[in-house]
Amino acid sequence: MTEITDLAALRRAMAENAERPEGPARNARAEQLLAVAEGLNVPLAVIEALGHQLSVYNYSSEKDKMFVPFARLLRLWDERPGDFDAYETHSLHWVFKWMSAGMLDQPHIPLASIEKWLGEMERRYRLAGYSERAVRGAEFSVAAHVGDLARAERAYAAWLAADRDEMADCHACELYGQGLWQVERGRDTAALTAWRPVLEGEFSCAHEPHSVLAASLVPLLRLGRAEEARAHHLRGLRLVRPMESMRAAYAEHVEFCALSGNEARGLELLAERPAYFTDTGHPRSRLDFLAVVTLLTGRLTELGLGDGPVPGPAGRAWTARDLAAHARTEALALAERFDARNGTSYVGDRTRARMARRPLVDRLPLGVRTSRTAPAAPSAATSPAPDAPAGETSLPALLAEAHRLADTLRPEAVDAWAAVARAAGDGELAPADRALVADHEAMSRGPEGAELFERAAELYAAAGDPGEALAARARGAYFHALRGEQDTALARVTGLSEEVRALYAAEATGVRQTASVLMSRARILMHRARTGAGPARDAEAAVREVPDLVEGHGTPDEGDARLVARVAESWGMLAELAGAAGDRAGAAELLRRAVAEYVRAGVPWCAVEYEVQVAALAEEAGDRAAAERALRAALEHGGPYLEPAGQVQLHLRIAELTAGRGEVAAAAEHALHATYWADEAGESGTSGAWARQQLGGYLLRQGRCAEAAEVLESALADLRAETHGDGAVVQARWWLGDCLEELGEHRAAAEQRLLAADIARHWPEQRDHATLAHLAADSLGSAGLVAEADRAYARAGELWRALGDTRLLVRSLRARAWLALREDSGTAAAEGLMTEAVAVCEEALENTADSRAAGGLTRELAQTHRQFGDLLAQAGGPGGTHFERAITLFGSLGPAGLHDRTAAELAAAELATELGHPEEAAARAHAVLAAYENADETDETVRTRRAAAARLLGTAE
Repeated sequence: MTEITDLAALRRAMAENAERPEGPARNARAEQLLAVAEGLNVPLAVIEALGHQLSVYNYSSEKDKMFVPFARLLRLWDERPGDFDAYETHSLHWVFKWMSAGMLDQPHIPLASIEKWLGEMERRYRLAGYSERAVRGAEFSVAAHVGDLARAERAYAAWLAADRDEMADCHACELYGQGLWQVERGRDTAALTAWRPVLEGEFSCAHEPHSVLAASLVPLLRLGRAEEARAHHLRGLRLVRPMESMRAAYAEHVEFCALSGNEARGLELLAERPAYFTDTGHPRSRLDFLAVVTLLTGRLTELGLGDGPVPGPAGRAWTARDLAAHARTEALALAERFDARNGTSYVGDRTRARMARRPLVDRLPLGVRTSRTAPAAPSAATSPAPDAPAGETSLPALLAEAHRLADTLRPEAVDAWAAVARAAGDGELAPADRALVADHEAMSRGPEGAELFERAAELYAAAGDPGEALAARARGAYFHALRGEQDTALARVTGLSEEVRALYAAEATGVRQTASVLMSRARILMHRARTGAGPARDAEAAVREVPDLVEGHGTPDEGDARLVARVAESWGMLAELAGAAGDRAGAAELLRRAVAEYVRAGVPWCAVEYEVQVAALAEEAGDRAAAERALRAALEHGGPYLEPAGQVQLHLRIAELTAGRGEVAAAAEHALHATYWADEAGESGTSGAWARQQLGGYLLRQGRCAEAAEVLESALADLRAETHGDGAVVQARWWLGDCLEELGEHRAAAEQRLLAADIARHWPEQRDHATLAHLAADSLGSAGLVAEADRAYARAGELWRALGDTRLLVRSLRARAWLALREDSGTAAAEGLMTEAVAVCEEALENTADSRAAGGLTRELAQTHRQFGDLLAQAGGPGGTHFERAITLFGSLGPAGLHDRTAAELAAAELATELGHPEEAAARAHAVLAAYENADETDETVRTRRAAAARLLGTAE
């Protein structure tokens, strides 16, 4: 470590320490620096070191330590104010506000002392000539904390009425506090209105919009603005994660998870910050944290998960139930300390109310992977039927419900008949009802239930329904075919078909039973055709018998769902045969007929598969709009009966089509739903990872980089080259690198881009590898890693040279030149690289016969000369020749090069001014003005260039 021997070195060390992450290590370094300052025998050094120490304590979990350095600073001020320079004088008065808030946050400091301090602050601010705004803001904080609402309202009004001056908090912090008061008074909409300038980026600071994003979560949920809440959570959590001092804001994110059905994510957040359970330096934020821990773990216990393991204070294993009890006890004890100090019950009342909050939504999909802690709401297709409608449990009620569900082809019918069987036990059921119980049990078992259909047939026969008995046996035959017993199944169903036709002709059975047998025969023959065991023509003939029979009997009534569904299934089978024969248009038309019949029958969920097939055929035909309509119809038709895995696939395909027509926000919404359903389906690591990858890309395209980064990081935890393809992994890392670069996380961006490049280097086509290497170099340079950036640019340059891409090769050389200028004391290496860039570009230009390519190379050469001139000017050398060459080259491009030419002209004018050549500067400024003499006045570039030229002209003249 470099020895600190003077104030300048001390200041550099404090600046370096200020850039370190919040926490005990930074605080300890500040304490060391104070000791060093005391040894310099420079009063201002001690003052600045005390201010630095106070600042790092304030932005850490050891806020209780800041009172000592402040007391010492104040004593130094009172004894020798002349030792303070203007900046430290301002800083001393500024941190008065920190002291007021800090005292409120420490329950051992008496309220009388806080009030006394408030008076002292007011006196000193008045003597210094400052406005009352900061003082009234501090008074408001005291009154609001103790629950003196009348005084708080008065102080709030006085705070806003007082003039803003240099002691007022920044706009972002003030708006944060004003919004909190609106929430406290039950005015969520007003709070969000107050916070809007912070949320939209108009105002920001070191802790904003971090705090506002966190504070907005519950109000947004209460107002039903769940989508905004989700976005604020993903964006805000990323901001507060690395900041130790933001425990209260972090707690609000945990609270959001507890209130939005994301309890598992809440536990993940607790696991990330174990020290938050025990850090005691800031009791007020610890109370906030413990209150939401109680809320979260209480919610888990309520859901029957109280015995599950959860993260908690170090030293022992915790269950949700144990941690809920512990956190509640600790929180209430802390609240009691505040209330005892304040002489009110306000803090305790608010804490108890917070711990008792109820979920505001069942479950809000976040896009990131998280397990569901609460049992998923089962789909209607898989959920057990209730034992009876409206809570009835009598056997007649169960029977009535089972018949209703069976007659309307509801998927729940199987479970309803099972409920009848359980309720009846060994008691009496009519033979027909016992037949239905057996029939549905057989259907529930799939191919393994083939033999059970025989029992159902016997019961139907005993009930006097020979046609239904034959239908049951035909269903059994089909199940035998599915087990591979195709010849036996065909022989059996053929005999059954003959029997049922005879019964039908004798009017001994109805069209429904007859159609059921014929449909089973059609299914068996279709199965044989699919497996190559039988000809398609036999299957087609068998299928056509079903609609011929039904429609020959007259158009089936909509209420007869079974008959209408038989016809619909027939059209679907014929569509399959048409498609196999190459008649895609005919197949699509038959599928649409099938869909229409299922909808008419009142069983639209049966049409989902056919709509998906219609979509596939439409895509093959290039009609993406029709494909999207069909997929959306499939989602609508499926309703509650569509399985989670089906939801995933439909939402992903709709997202792809929607994005293809430019509706990226809508695509993101569908991808978000896909992530939710993938988690519900237990496919988080497979289709869920893919859905998250797609969602991250859509969010990035909307410029929502913080949200996209959270989602992509979640996706990359599960994306595997062997499962999803290495292209998906590379794309996710590429997108994540773009997000991180936009967020200013340059080192992390470089890491992602290098990881992606390492995969892409094995690909036959190397353009992606080159691009990623170049982007990684950009990030490394932005991160200040000059040597690493130079190596990455050199690698990218080799790849661009091999690919024959002169334009990007030249750019890599220019970038290396600028890095060389940053790294070296001289300019030889930088000039050499720029010279090489010029030579490469000129050679390519000489060897191209393509006029369009020549235009691009001319622009690149002009830009290289322009940058060469800038580089030499920055290094203190003569860059005028290169500026002149750039101007000429840009001019040769005509109107397309106008703005670039004038920019180069202005740069040359600036250089001429600096070198003391006013005539040249004036001539160049006149050239710019002449170039824009008849230009569009509304063009921002034109206005900017004219203004710059006028300024230079004024200076020159």
